[in-house]
Amino acid sequence: MIRNSIIRLKKLSAADSRRRFLLPSSLTNLEFKFLFYLQTKHLLGCCRCRNHIALHDDIISKAFQGRSGRAFLFSHVNNICVGRKEDRQLMTGLHTVADIQCNDCGEVLGWKYEKAYEESQKYKEGKFILEKSKIVNDNW
Repeated sequence: MIRNSIIRLKKLSAADSRRRFLLPSSLTNLEFKFLFYLQTKHLLGCCRCRNHIALHDDIISKAFQGRSGRAFLFSHVNNICVGRKEDRQLMTGLHTVADIQCNDCGEVLGWKYEKAYEESQKYKEGKFILEKSKIVNDNW
């Protein structure tokens, strides 16, 4: 049985990268790692392997703080693995978050907001934080 196969999808547009790909039921027992290569300007990539992670246009806010400094709030990210959910006390209150890491090299890049307990923070649910020190400008 094939385990941890890499399927490389090249030259996807930004719209294609947000579509969900479904596998046939015969392939559900296999573990695949999809790597999306976005063909557009203003890409942000992983600092370690330069894997395409996000589009600059998907930045919602640059006024966030990460563990190691400035961070950005994104509406969408690609080529990431979402870790286990846990409750964390952040600067803006208690949130349920899951660390996100690069799908290629495993570098922890930030976290995903799963749940916000305060009403004023609900807009963050389902959004992603990428730390500025963990991403690089690619294709500029």
